[in-house]
Amino acid sequence: MTTTRADARINVRLPSELKQTIEEAAAALGQTVSEFTISTVVQEARHVLEAAQVTRLSRRDRDLFLAALDDVDATPNAALKAAAQRYGNRRV
Repeated sequence: MTTTRADARINVRLPSELKQTIEEAAAALGQTVSEFTISTVVQEARHVLEAAQVTRLSRRDRDLFLAALDDVDATPNAALKAAAQRYGNRRV
């Protein structure tokens, strides 16, 4: 197993009732407060980042989007042409 040296800190202030709840939850899982806090916060952070990177469409909007992709007679409007131009000018 590879271990990574912990070299960063996050300090938070919270009401004592919340601290007690966290301590009880950590104990229920057999974890230290630090282990519990890190695993819980990292899991939620990953969930938030994943959700921020996904676009969710209603069924109606999905159907409209797919129909627009399938429309062989569709022509790009000025905004789409400008966006394509900006994309083409990006440096990777």
